[in-house]
Amino acid sequence: MRKHWTLAPLLMTAALAYGCAANPADDKTKATVGTAAPEASVTKPGATETLVISPENSKVEFVASKVTRSHNGSFKQFSGKIELAPNSIPDSKVSIDIETASIVTDDDQLTTHLKTPDFFDVAKFPKATFVSTKIEPGNAPGATHTVTGNFDLHGVKKSISFPATIQVAADSVTVNAEFAINRKDFGIIYAGKTDDLIRDEVVIKLTIKAPRTK
Repeated sequence: MRKHWTLAPLLMTAALAYGCAANPADDKTKATVGTAAPEASVTKPGATETLVISPENSKVEFVASKVTRSHNGSFKQFSGKIELAPNSIPDSKVSIDIETASIVTDDDQLTTHLKTPDFFDVAKFPKATFVSTKIEPGNAPGATHTVTGNFDLHGVKKSISFPATIQVAADSVTVNAEFAINRKDFGIIYAGKTDDLIRDEVVIKLTIKAPRTK
């Protein structure tokens, strides 16, 4: 009998390890996080073209995970703009305001929980914002640029840098980015249940296609 009890913890550990889901952030570029930077105006503002970002033409999505599974989510209400400088992506600027209460996930209970003070605390922090401060040619695989900007989330404002693919066409400007942030960098520290811990990394997925009017 004693031998069976000795083996029990090992068998339980093996079962837990076997049941762990892969971390969706493992193969994503981690955003560089630092102190928020000054938000300067775009060069030659009179010559810029303003393009509207909205839920009709763009998506703001994320993937979060526990040790047992992943959850897909998105924000349904947001607004923003691209201030496109003539013939110069680096001289352009992008900004977006996200209504945190518009969060939706693949689990109704989780959606409700994410709105509470354990996570986004949408009553206290109704908006999350991003304002670019620098756009540079990038060398990350599959990306054309590195975007740096101030991300204000959960009352914490920090600079983040991430790879993005930016394309300017005659009828639209597209921005596609997929990268990971650490939620604890922005004061979201709820750990989850002891037998189902929440991972720190969250994958952010931006799909923007802002139409041009000129």
